[in-house]
Amino acid sequence: MKEFDQFKNKDENESNDKKKNQFTIIKDDSTDGHGGYGVGSISLENMTPVIVDPNEEEAFVDMGALHARSKVEKRVRFQPDRSEVPNGKLYWIAWVTVGHRGGKPCYYGVSGSELVVDREIRRGYKSMPEHVNQMDKSLKGRFVLEHMDEKSKRILGEYLRDFKPELWENSDQELKDSLGFE
Repeated sequence: MKEFDQFKNKDENESNDKKKNQFTIIKDDSTDGHGGYGVGSISLENMTPVIVDPNEEEAFVDMGALHARSKVEKRVRFQPDRSEVPNGKLYWIAWVTVGHRGGKPCYYGVSGSELVVDREIRRGYKSMPEHVNQMDKSLKGRFVLEHMDEKSKRILGEYLRDFKPELWENSDQELKDSLGFE
């Protein structure tokens, strides 16, 4: 009986260690002058990843993309070389940041990152540095969408416009122009 308890405790300790090592998003402003843990961290609280699927002509929110665990990314092994996924389907992750301009809520920053996924061979292509840079640009209030194809931009624009019309109306004309809307 003692031996089984020993193994039981070991398993419980291992699961506790796993819980301690989970990634957490810091919600509050960590740069309030205390100089302690978390100084220089960024908050992803106002960012939402929107997956754009030009193949199915749809867009949808998938919060798993913040941790590279979106529906599109699951069970896929990503390669840093696009040529290793010649028959892959194109997807985009649009990093959408909501903020305030002129005291009104709006789409503050939007940028897109490319994903290529071949479900048959369970391989995909994405550039992690590009994803991080695009997330940063969105958080800083920039609209970086010129590298997206026209069809994907149209799908994203329609989704953002219909999702929250008041956010769309309050957003900069630069976003609407970038997506090909008047």
